[in-house]
Amino acid sequence: MSRIILDSEAKTDDDIGKIPDMRTVEERLESGFILLDKAAGPSSHQVASWARDMFGLERLGHGGTLDPFATGVLPLMAGKSMKLTKKILTHDKTYICVFRFASEPDSKMLEEVMSNMTGRVFNVPPEISAVKIQVRSRRIFKFEKIDFKNNQMVARVQCEAGTYIRTMARDMGLLLNMKVELKELRRETSGIFTLDDCVTLQQLADAYWLWKELSQPEALLRIIHPIEKLLLDYPSVTVKDSAAAALSHGAPLLRPGIVSIDPAISDGRDIVVNTMKGETVGIVNMIVTSDSVKDMESGEIARPSMVLLNQDLYPRRWKKSE
Repeated sequence: MSRIILDSEAKTDDDIGKIPDMRTVEERLESGFILLDKAAGPSSHQVASWARDMFGLERLGHGGTLDPFATGVLPLMAGKSMKLTKKILTHDKTYICVFRFASEPDSKMLEEVMSNMTGRVFNVPPEISAVKIQVRSRRIFKFEKIDFKNNQMVARVQCEAGTYIRTMARDMGLLLNMKVELKELRRETSGIFTLDDCVTLQQLADAYWLWKELSQPEALLRIIHPIEKLLLDYPSVTVKDSAAAALSHGAPLLRPGIVSIDPAISDGRDIVVNTMKGETVGIVNMIVTSDSVKDMESGEIARPSMVLLNQDLYPRRWKKSE
């Protein structure tokens, strides 16, 4: 559906702020992220530590733990993007798995077991996990066989965040009355991000060397993504420069500051606030529906729940109280 346009004549000051894709490496490290194709061996924490030390950063974490033996999509969050780590952790995931069976199961029985393990299932963390062991459920959206050979099955699992694939191997073994081990695990997607978006740690190190030693930032600029790309799946509202300034100081979003907004947003929903240059100001919680905004001339539209834009990037347009 088309966005609701509330001020078609609004303009932004080109001398203030910057289109996200025009940010320098240093600016991206203040609030950006890297999509890494983690190799087998190191833990997610070790990989994040290596990247943090490489760039000399105080803050850089990872969004979604992969076991040391596992590979695949691992977001690394720098600076202010770490505020969004919990959002990344709740993304649905897709895995390519290799399961080894003690003997070849009956194909019809295997299909039935895999069908029974699709949907809402109990998923207890394995004993080797650092997570407190407790009964919980997770949704398995898809569990499909890709290949079966020499008592080993390659399968794809599309699942809710926090699903333990080791637990699925154990449960499959219980249902088939034989031991089933998870031998390999590769995270194929995390939310909207795929392996095609990722780089290896070696590629990251090479890009860093080009930037530092040869003053060639182009490779790193392709690798370190602006924080805005973490929020592409959120509904959004675009605001004037004056509203961006007020919101960055924690003020509520007022009707006169809006340029456009997505339709059909319910009250109580979190939405992203962007400047007219596409910079993310933060996340606000709607106190009215977006469809009702066009009939308002004043009043509060939403209240801030997270501020991501640097204060005073856009100058104050209001007087400080005495």
